[in-house]
Parts: sequence; C-alpha cells; structure tokens
Amino acid sequence: MARTRTASVAASSEWIGDDGVRQPGGEVHAWTPGLNQTLCGLQLSRTRLRRFPHVPFDFRATDVITAEDRVRHICPRCVAATSRRGERSWTRTAPRP
Repeated sequence: MARTRTASVAASSEWIGDDGVRQPGGEVHAWTPGLNQTLCGLQLSRTRLRRFPHVPFDFRATDVITAEDRVRHICPRCVAATSRRGERSWTRTAPRP
C-alpha cells in the first residue's frame, strides 16, 4: 500500500472562518483529490463527507482535541496512512544527560 503525503481534508461538517473561507469541522478524514474515497476507505458520496481541497491534512497521532476546537474527531486510520514509515510522532525536548 502506497503512503501519501499530499492529502487534503474531507469532513462531516463545515464552518466559515473570519476570513470568509470554508473550514472543516466534525469528523475529519484524509482524502486524495481526484478520488471518491478517503485514505481509510470511506466513500465520500455515500458518507456525505464534504471535500476541502484547500486544507492540507496535517494532523498527527499526538494531536489533542479540546472543547474549543471545531474538529471533533480525527480518523486514526487516516493519520496512520499519512505518516511516514519509521518517523516518530513525538520529539524529546529535554533529554536526560
């Protein structure tokens, strides 16, 4: 299975930002423009996910969603499909001597 780095966002809802641009909300998936399915295998037409080709999918497994976020759920299968093999999802900021 080929891993992709240029994935956009497909989401279950949308909201309009302060600059007047549509932004994703609700449940968020990774989507390759030109295809009718997410990276985890959901069909966009059947699940009624909205496409956001102008928003790159740059979520990590370590991202934390708070109550103030419009995004409520990030698909873990899509996160795994967009991460590079062998890359750590975390970095050590203060290593021990």
